[in-house]
Amino acid sequence: MNHQQLTGLIQKKRSFLCIGLDSDPEKIPPHLRSFDDPVFEFNRAIIDATIDFAVAYKPNMAFYESEGLKGWKSLQKTISYLRNFKDSVFTIADAKRGDIGNTSERYAKAFLAEPPDGFGFDAITVAPYMGEDSVKPFLKYPDKWVILLALTSNPGAFDFQTQKLQNGHTVFETVIQKSLGWGTSENMMYVVGATKAEMLADIRKIIPDHFLLVPGIGAQGGSLEEVAGYGMIKNCGLLVNSSRGIIYASNQTNFAEAAQEEAFLLKYQMEQLLSFHSVVG
Repeated sequence: MNHQQLTGLIQKKRSFLCIGLDSDPEKIPPHLRSFDDPVFEFNRAIIDATIDFAVAYKPNMAFYESEGLKGWKSLQKTISYLRNFKDSVFTIADAKRGDIGNTSERYAKAFLAEPPDGFGFDAITVAPYMGEDSVKPFLKYPDKWVILLALTSNPGAFDFQTQKLQNGHTVFETVIQKSLGWGTSENMMYVVGATKAEMLADIRKIIPDHFLLVPGIGAQGGSLEEVAGYGMIKNCGLLVNSSRGIIYASNQTNFAEAAQEEAFLLKYQMEQLLSFHSVVG
């Protein structure tokens, strides 16, 4: 899915909601545990209930890798199911990979190559710490995206990312500036946490046209209105993620309906913001 297609999807659904499928076997409703694959059954129900309101889904790899082979099978079935909605959904592997070149090539193949060679995600999150040669392999796949960690939503972001360097810029600003030579607004996005929304104004001065993946709405306390106010551009340029606030809205048999309600409420707010900022009519 290229930049134009993703923008068109946002305008069609009047939403920029990304739902994080951080599906913890210990937190999913107990009645699902009788299924052969409880995690997939949970994911499928969440997707079916929210597909009209979400433009993207983002499985976090930790929740699948930690379950060993059965976790990988749950992930494979989930991404295969999402492919049924291929023209109306953007898929993100929240993997935070990044290693020396030949290792990154294998990570890129695993997550971005089309089946049967890989999972076939549209995008993958990548850590930039090891520099250009660790990121470039992920940029070789046409119409696929690298989502580079820039300014994350966790408290530990202040340990390094906001520290000033001798050039007067912060570490995260330096990462963004340097990486502009690696990719373009057509194949590279950046993670910027909603809990740092006020910093989006300065970030937009550096990357006025790039998409931003924004976690931290909901359980982490970020403000959707502030994110849109500081970070929205003429074609939106935002994917705002909510995970726990939607998928764990209930752990009873009505979990899918509860998730649907939370997703609808967020989508409704997003539609108002898209209209206010003249992204949609």
